[in-house]
Amino acid sequence: MANKIDVKELLDAGVHFGHMTRKWDPNMAPYIYMERNGIHIINLYKTAAKIEEANEALKKIAASGRKILFVATKKQAKDIVAEKATACNMPFITERWPGGMLTNFVTIRKAVKKMASIDRMKKDGTFMTLSKKERLQVDRLRAKLEKNLGSIADMSRLPAALFVVDVKAEHIAIKEAQKLNIPVFAMVDTNSDPRPIDFVIPANDDASKSIDKVLSLVSTAIIDGLSDRKSDKDEQPAAAEATTETSASNE
Repeated sequence: MANKIDVKELLDAGVHFGHMTRKWDPNMAPYIYMERNGIHIINLYKTAAKIEEANEALKKIAASGRKILFVATKKQAKDIVAEKATACNMPFITERWPGGMLTNFVTIRKAVKKMASIDRMKKDGTFMTLSKKERLQVDRLRAKLEKNLGSIADMSRLPAALFVVDVKAEHIAIKEAQKLNIPVFAMVDTNSDPRPIDFVIPANDDASKSIDKVLSLVSTAIIDGLSDRKSDKDEQPAAAEATTETSASNE
């Protein structure tokens, strides 16, 4: 079972603050505790339970060696997501979502390979044989590709799951994931529809402190899953060695 989530920590981070009541999505009613000063307050006990549930699933995905793609293009989430995803060695998109990122993954991979081929040109000296104008064009292309796709350069196949901050902002990414039956984990605020989301984390998705708190808990679970995978890999050769030694001593 995943580590227990401390509700007080969620409270201190402001995870409970929803949107104004007039902006709410009625489908979020089960996760709303009360209304205060015209603002919906999220039930943090439900948030804690949902984080634990999501973490258990994310840990299993990480332990299986598959990738979880983090998506957050809104200003207050970008840097946090980049930092947390990097810490747990997962790909992320924090610039504009490239249309067809999942549904047309082959094309996206070609763009990533183009980036790698430019790097090779620079290493083997081919780059310097180009004219000054051509070098400038190639550099611009490389910078553009790096900005949009650099963080998924190591993602050689479709991710096993998406983790999204703000389902309204990232609706295109969610639609693509749904088409391919890729499960979606998301922080869902009171103004959003939780129905398309497989693992809903009811939470304030606007305040950086709240985003940081939830992402810290999520990334820790993924790191645990990765370390479980490493332990299993380390144990396999040891077990094989022990079997060999037992066989030899029985002969």
